[in-house]
Amino acid sequence: MKIDIHNHFYPTRFLKQLEKDGSTIGLSVETDEWGRQILVQHGNRVVTITSPMNDINQRLEDMDQAGFDMQILTLSAPSVDIFPVEIGEHLARVVNDEIGEICQNHPDRFMAFATLPFIDPDRTFKELERCVEEMKFKGACIGTNINGMGLDDRLLYPFYEKMSEYDLPIHIHPRAPVDRQTYKDYRLLPMIGFEMDICVAVVRLVMGGVMDRFPNLKFIVSHLGGAIPYLAERVQNCYEAYPECQENISGPARDYLKRFYYDTVSFFEPALMCAYAFVGAGRLVLGSDYPHVIGDIKEAVTSIAQLDIPQSDKERIYSGNILSLINRDS
Repeated sequence: MKIDIHNHFYPTRFLKQLEKDGSTIGLSVETDEWGRQILVQHGNRVVTITSPMNDINQRLEDMDQAGFDMQILTLSAPSVDIFPVEIGEHLARVVNDEIGEICQNHPDRFMAFATLPFIDPDRTFKELERCVEEMKFKGACIGTNINGMGLDDRLLYPFYEKMSEYDLPIHIHPRAPVDRQTYKDYRLLPMIGFEMDICVAVVRLVMGGVMDRFPNLKFIVSHLGGAIPYLAERVQNCYEAYPECQENISGPARDYLKRFYYDTVSFFEPALMCAYAFVGAGRLVLGSDYPHVIGDIKEAVTSIAQLDIPQSDKERIYSGNILSLINRDS
């Protein structure tokens, strides 16, 4: 079995709601020269909505061709947290309702991670409870920052506590870094900006003491952890060299980094092998970033199939690890 845990879906009703509410953050739904829907914010194209982004039949065809049995559906940019709180809560419900219906109609092909309004802990808790307990979602998605707020912020503690109780994973997906102007040229934001923010998010969760305070949390980090497997020893060296890196944690930084799970959205053999050497097959889960233009649903599978590792390890990456994370046998 092969399960794609990192892909993106844009519900039709969500796009319709953006036509109404997008103006609150300078975002509009427009049509480009080729007749495609595009999301534009302050004059800049944010997302091009291609057919597989909200066409389930097309998605099923692509999954079959690539060899995927299931996908865990999630939303991508723009997150609901960039909107005023009430609007963000409503948009989260719109997203979750439509994705929930798809999962109900295709229970053998789709599962879901919840989209949540993180700015308000009470609203976060309410929507999370609805998604998990009523609609049987298998986890939640969170950005690498929440409108600039780090993931070690105490505002998120009630969410972490509840996810620990549910014993379900949190998928960390990149958001634009606070210093996004640094990445404004040459498409540096999707090229490396997102990866840098992934690194910041992971290290803040470690150094901020979140992993100690909530030892049962199960985080899945996007894009093979950004550069975390490559930089792990440098993080460890800084932990040993600087007292402020030891204030909130009880052991070596390296050990915490090995507690995260990492999705395989990289498709680059040396990077995949670096992560494999660092955390082992038991901490890697399959992802495609489909259908974004820099994702690849076919290479998501072939990049793992071609690795010189035991077949049993490949099977863990394909589905064994994620099934264990969501407490499901098959």
